[in-house]
Amino acid sequence: MLIQILNGLVYGGLLYVLAVGLVLIFGLRRVVNFAHGSLYMVGAYVGYTVAAIAGFWAGLVVSVLVLTVIGAILDRFVFRPLQDEDPIVTMLVTFGLLLVLEDVVRTIWGKDFLTLQPPPALSGVVLLSGTNFPVYRLAVIGVAVMVAVGLSLWLRLSRIGLYVRASSVDPLTTGMQGVDTERLSATVVAIGAGLAGLSGTISAPLVALSPSMGGYILIDSFVVVVTGGLGSFTGAFIAAMLIGQLHNLGVVFVPGAASMIPLVLMVMVLIWRPGGLIKAGA
Repeated sequence: MLIQILNGLVYGGLLYVLAVGLVLIFGLRRVVNFAHGSLYMVGAYVGYTVAAIAGFWAGLVVSVLVLTVIGAILDRFVFRPLQDEDPIVTMLVTFGLLLVLEDVVRTIWGKDFLTLQPPPALSGVVLLSGTNFPVYRLAVIGVAVMVAVGLSLWLRLSRIGLYVRASSVDPLTTGMQGVDTERLSATVVAIGAGLAGLSGTISAPLVALSPSMGGYILIDSFVVVVTGGLGSFTGAFIAAMLIGQLHNLGVVFVPGAASMIPLVLMVMVLIWRPGGLIKAGA
């Protein structure tokens, strides 16, 4: 049972690192980014390419930096113009962007499945409950915890974090207090895209890389954001851990219905609390 719980934490950790980027982008730009899964995919492929030349850790750093730059570009030319548009327009544009990025990846890397080996320092196993468990999976849990703690400290203890939380609740009033909300939003969107790159690279040793890999995890990421509460960072963490456990246990005990379990949870939470588990900005 311990192994199943740990596997659930691994998946939940990946979901959180990806989904919190969605929370950041929505909280500041009010844009539902359907292309976020493709940013995760691009991050995985960039990390794979750099890792083949300079090693896993270099691939991890470069993928985060590249996706951060891509996020800043997308904010300037896509998200900023879309923030006051009809949600249907936003959905169509970001979904189209997802298709474009998938075609770019197919053109550069092809359609074949690719695999990335974990770094040698994390390639071993540890004995837990009489079963070998990969060290790398424990490292993924550790990365998710570090991201959660780092974001929490940044949002609660820094001046910029205070501005981010305030702007996610009431951007107009925050701007009236002298905060440059446009620059703040651009920074936050870049960070959100960088987290998508981080999530993609750390997931690469666990899943096969393909141009469609972003679509599979994007659905669960949106479930995390909606279940946790739109714009809520704490809610995203709680929902990601919960959905990770339910998804993993579903794969083990009811594999035919495993993909439906997160959706059922979301519906139940929204019936009970239409705003999600935690209010925005928390």
